[in-house]
Amino acid sequence: MGQQGQGWLFYATLLLGWAVSVHGLTRAEFFPFGKTTGDHVLEQGNDLSQQLALDKPVLFYDGKFDNIFINTNGFVAMAQPSAESTYLGKMPAGFGMIAALHGDLDTGDGVGKVYYRQDASPATLRQAAEQINRAFPEDDEVEPEHAVVVTWVDVASRQHHDHSRGDGLEKQRNSFQLVIASAETTSYAILLYPRKGMQFASTAVGGSSQAMQAGFSKGLVKYLVFSTRQGPYYRITTERETSVRALAEETNSGKRGVWVYEIGTSPYFTSVAPGEVTDLPPDTGLESRVSEEATSKRYPGGGQQVTYSPYEPEEEVYRKEQPHQGPHHGGQFTVHTVQYQPQVVVVDDGDINVDVFSYNSETCANNRNKCSTFADCKDYASGYCCHCRPGYYGNGIQCVSEGKPQRMNGKVNGRVYVGNSPSPVEFNSNDLHSYVVANDGRAYVAISTIPARLGPSLQPLSALGGVIGWAFALEQPGYKNGFSIIGGEFTCQAEVTFLPAQEKLTIKQVFSGIDEHDHLVVSTTLEGRVPEVLRGSTVQIEPYSEIYQYSSNLITSSSTRDYTVSLDDGSAETRTYQWRQTITFQSCPNDEAARAVLPTQMLSVDQVFVMYDSNNELIRYAMSNKIGDVNGGQQKEENSCFTGRHGCDTNAVCRPEQGTQFTCQCAAGFTGDGRSCYDIDECREIPLACGEHSVCNNQPGTFRCECNDGYQFASDGHTCIGVDRPVDHCAAGSHDCDITERAHCSYSGGSSYICSCLPGFQGHGRVCQDIDECQSARCHQKAVCYNTQGSFTCQCRPGYYGDGFYCSSERTKSQCETHRDRLLGSTEYGPQPVPGQYVPTCDSQGAYEASQCHGSIGHCWCVDRNGLEIPGTRTGPGRGRPLCIEQGPTVRPAVGPTPRPDVYPLPPGTHLLFAQSGRIEFVPLEGYNMKKTEAKTVLHLPEKVIIGVAYDCVEKMVYWTDITSPSISKANLQGGGAIPVIRSDLESPEGIAIDHLGRTLFWTDSMKDRIEVASLDGTKRRVLIDTNLVNPRAIIVDPVNGNMYWADWNRDAPKIETSAMDGTNRRVLVKDDLGLPNGLTYDPQSSQLCWADAGTHMIECMNPVQGDRRKAMGAIQYPFGITSHGKNIYYTDWRRDAVIMVDRQAGTETDVFLPQKQTRLYGITTAYAQCPSGKNYCAVNNGGCTHLCLATPRGRSCLCPNNALGVSCVESEGGQVLRWRERGAGIEVEREGGRY
Repeated sequence: MGQQGQGWLFYATLLLGWAVSVHGLTRAEFFPFGKTTGDHVLEQGNDLSQQLALDKPVLFYDGKFDNIFINTNGFVAMAQPSAESTYLGKMPAGFGMIAALHGDLDTGDGVGKVYYRQDASPATLRQAAEQINRAFPEDDEVEPEHAVVVTWVDVASRQHHDHSRGDGLEKQRNSFQLVIASAETTSYAILLYPRKGMQFASTAVGGSSQAMQAGFSKGLVKYLVFSTRQGPYYRITTERETSVRALAEETNSGKRGVWVYEIGTSPYFTSVAPGEVTDLPPDTGLESRVSEEATSKRYPGGGQQVTYSPYEPEEEVYRKEQPHQGPHHGGQFTVHTVQYQPQVVVVDDGDINVDVFSYNSETCANNRNKCSTFADCKDYASGYCCHCRPGYYGNGIQCVSEGKPQRMNGKVNGRVYVGNSPSPVEFNSNDLHSYVVANDGRAYVAISTIPARLGPSLQPLSALGGVIGWAFALEQPGYKNGFSIIGGEFTCQAEVTFLPAQEKLTIKQVFSGIDEHDHLVVSTTLEGRVPEVLRGSTVQIEPYSEIYQYSSNLITSSSTRDYTVSLDDGSAETRTYQWRQTITFQSCPNDEAARAVLPTQMLSVDQVFVMYDSNNELIRYAMSNKIGDVNGGQQKEENSCFTGRHGCDTNAVCRPEQGTQFTCQCAAGFTGDGRSCYDIDECREIPLACGEHSVCNNQPGTFRCECNDGYQFASDGHTCIGVDRPVDHCAAGSHDCDITERAHCSYSGGSSYICSCLPGFQGHGRVCQDIDECQSARCHQKAVCYNTQGSFTCQCRPGYYGDGFYCSSERTKSQCETHRDRLLGSTEYGPQPVPGQYVPTCDSQGAYEASQCHGSIGHCWCVDRNGLEIPGTRTGPGRGRPLCIEQGPTVRPAVGPTPRPDVYPLPPGTHLLFAQSGRIEFVPLEGYNMKKTEAKTVLHLPEKVIIGVAYDCVEKMVYWTDITSPSISKANLQGGGAIPVIRSDLESPEGIAIDHLGRTLFWTDSMKDRIEVASLDGTKRRVLIDTNLVNPRAIIVDPVNGNMYWADWNRDAPKIETSAMDGTNRRVLVKDDLGLPNGLTYDPQSSQLCWADAGTHMIECMNPVQGDRRKAMGAIQYPFGITSHGKNIYYTDWRRDAVIMVDRQAGTETDVFLPQKQTRLYGITTAYAQCPSGKNYCAVNNGGCTHLCLATPRGRSCLCPNNALGVSCVESEGGQVLRWRERGAGIEVEREGGRY
């Protein structure tokens, strides 16, 4: 499906990452092991190693190894391991290591064992080839020639062995397997982690508990002559236990719990390569994960995340039987997986408050469009009713496809007291997301940002998802679930009474129908008191039944529910609460036959699972739901369609037939055999699916028509009719503002515009008059003021010296004049130069002239404002003076200040651009203040996650990074669609910056861990920095001074770094007292570099040259992006879903803008109507470079792209030629040295 991987798959990521599915790896799926296979057994104990001489070498990184060492502690080494005290808890290790699951392990109790062997049998090599080729589907097929199989079985953590609990409880044990499969020029590591074999995720190291590690380390390598340093390494897991548990739940090979890596190649090796299939088959629960805690970019879903870390159960919750192989089913079926790896995922919620439909007494003729697209309208004597068509179910107003999974989202608000606490826990607009596998009744619910004070005590309330389970429960013969009867618009009011203390909680849930994304929208409110459940406790809820009683527009139910709270000390207690709820809805009163619903039905709920994730403040519920007979009657041989054990695709409906026979039929909008269903792209297969002046957007199981720009839907909801097209009078030149030398026209949307006078002029914008600044005594009393159009100049009177704003009778020599006079010396005849010596020339203001010449040798060159020669600018005798950029005087200019010296003048039309999930919005600025009422969306990109934004003030283009594609794109703010810039060799592009002078763009990639540059059209691409980066995100450039700054939010060692814009002279600016430095901004007016830190909850600033770090604002919540303009800082905040304005001088928050859509905000930038002043050497004729021109503090560098094809390319720093590349006829030549 066109957007299937991006549109609905994130729901599975959010909700089903912890759901147990049919394809969890079991120990039976290991490569064969044990004594019957010829395995050796490692001596039992702790930290024991055994050398294994190999028949064929293993390739690891760039080396070949004929011997390896098997170790108790979950790894294979390339050399004899040192004592465990030197490597436990230290990844990477100092020696070559393949860490299958490395920790302080023990087999000394006689239960755990470590098996190992070499194997070249056809069966083992064939099994290895299947795993490798499935993981790398785009590569040539691999045929291994040799394998090493190492299996750790029932190994325990050593602290469990040394410190027995003494309570009779069994130890937790892990089982996992490593297979090293080698061909002639390549070796692979295959890692297998069964779900039920992963019972603990950490071991004791140095007195503290540390997460176990999986990954690869080359060990120490030689450095210089007499020293060594850490070589390359690759981490699969992080310091978090969740990443260890995820090994059994995720994959990079297309099979859950199986991970494949290319670990060595010959004769050349670049890096460890992970498998490329991170998706799972459609019927496995869609369990790809996005974990905020996983900071490794190689681990699927690594990095600082935008959403929640999934939970991975240690025990299997659901077990699905083998699919029934009736006469209507095939045997094998193929699932085609699609690779996706989003780094940052966000749900774009629709508005919750929508009008609820109600019937009237009219006929279908005037109301047909009020029925669902998948419903028919039928007239009755008293009015009309809507009825879902075959293949769909609902109440006619809301219809969904049979068998199709359903998704819900919404907000949760609450005011809840916990235990005997006198103060409530309050929360607002917390995200709720739910996913229901409709063809077997499984429902999953997740609620975010629940404080730790409350989260554990909400675990018993699985009923928060109960009404969702009822709405889409698996139907028994003759019975209907809630959605089939009342659709998706209803209100549920429930009262919970906890026994015996009679605490009461009220839950109100308002379901507002299906939004434009085909998601059911729900709003939830909690009020009251709940008994306390201590932190760290777990809750188990027993299966229960609930009787639903139906009447006209009203449904009631009640039940008593038991749950068990297990405490950390091993004790447990059973508690009870009573549940009563009322559901109100609007039915169609005109069709008596359609209202004939059984007066009572029973909802049976089992396999209930609850969990509170304190690290991410996230609570999850899961349950299996069936609706049927109040007596619980079942057929002797129950059909699989009514048990959910049918094996149909999650996008299929199970059709019961005679006896136990059934068929699987793909839901409407999907095609396949029912066991495997694929989305139908209606937009491609039905050319006229949408009418004229519209565009067709494919969606899972359906499609949506949208009118083109300039058109809107007519009253029938289908036909697109023209609307008055807006005219940008500023761009068209049809405005009535004053001339451009005096005024500026700012387009404000629609056909509107604003005229404003430029600084130095006054008026209403249509007529602007010069301000005579000389009337207000701007100059020194010993100076003369000269008024000019839009400005003024000051000049000291004869006999006085200075810049006109300050004049003195004594003139102080400038740096250039002092330099000159010192070289000239003094004699009785006046200053005389030393023969043959260079003497600088100074201009009338005392500054160094931009070009200097040495008359004796005939050489000329450019200098900076301090008189230092700029490399690469020297010309020889007879070649004339070089073209030099004026550096500006070292004293204050003669042009007067603006009317308010404390305010930087703002070009008219300046505004803020910020990213909000799949859209870019803007807020106009008036002065420094946000014109919040005029904010609007500039660009809407559904199903995208936009992270970074940057603005090119020359071409009025906005650039952005998108992590779903992934890609970098741009669009003209004056109109036009998205234009792809870079779409290849990206994994997670985040920060982005523009050099408007050199016409280049810079970006960070937080999964490739590098910083790159390219021309603005995406060509001439080059990697600038790719070492010592872990989580690079924010990046900014200062093109006038040639500097680049970036932030790395690596949780272990966050830092802010800088370099020249060509990547040279790299150094760390800040490394102490940082947490999560997400955003960076640089103000050239004040030379202040500021950053927003979500870990320290502060905004700090410094002058990068002086290093004077100071706090600009404290006690902020969770900042992400940041930009500056004049005295203000503007930042986006994830907790507040807002743009916040801060006066950085006063250190106070001055304004807040809340977008209409309350979802997370990402990058933010300032879009100027006029470019900031300044120049660099790349601004003219590309600095004389053949390809990339990158500014540096002392000039510029000419660099070649990484792939300079078809033309000659010269690399130089200043005038020194570093490399000259020529490509032609398949030959590449590199030449060194020389000047040009």
